Amino acid sequence: ISEDIYYEIIRQKTASLVAACCSSGVASVTSDKKSIELFKEFGVLTGMAFQIKDDLFDFGSSEEIGKPTGIDIKEKKMTLPLIYALNQSSWVEKRKIINIIKNHNTDSNKVKIVINFVIDKGGIAYAEKVMHEYKNKALQILKQFPESPSRNSLELLVNYSIERKK
Repeated sequence: ISEDIYYEIIRQKTASLVAACCSSGVASVTSDKKSIELFKEFGVLTGMAFQIKDDLFDFGSSEEIGKPTGIDIKEKKMTLPLIYALNQSSWVEKRKIINIIKNHNTDSNKVKIVINFVIDKGGIAYAEKVMHEYKNKALQILKQFPESPSRNSLELLVNYSIERKK
């Protein structure tokens, strides 16, 4: 799948939930449409960053994150690190990796090949860059509001979303 399709999937999956929580929270204390819309967008951006971080866990060490890795590969899910890596590859490399994902996704050694491929092709670094871009856009929205304990808590939430280890 393309990056655009991936973004739309995570926008509809995770980001829409976070956006609904943020906008409804603001709507419960004000009727200011601009503030409600800004916090909806804040939620979308935060949710996008959160989901990309979650997708990155699939390529880490299971000892570090406390859960098995390679689950998305085993479930044949196309995530941003993998999409990017495939887009940086030759036709032969793509065929090999797609064959593993389609036909050998339960073989842990083959899954490790895919994980190493994604790392070697820069998929992790690229996804981290995109994740930080979403985080920074979310924080820019917060800066439009006066500093307060609530705003500070939301800043901590955004940062935690991408710095979390599990």
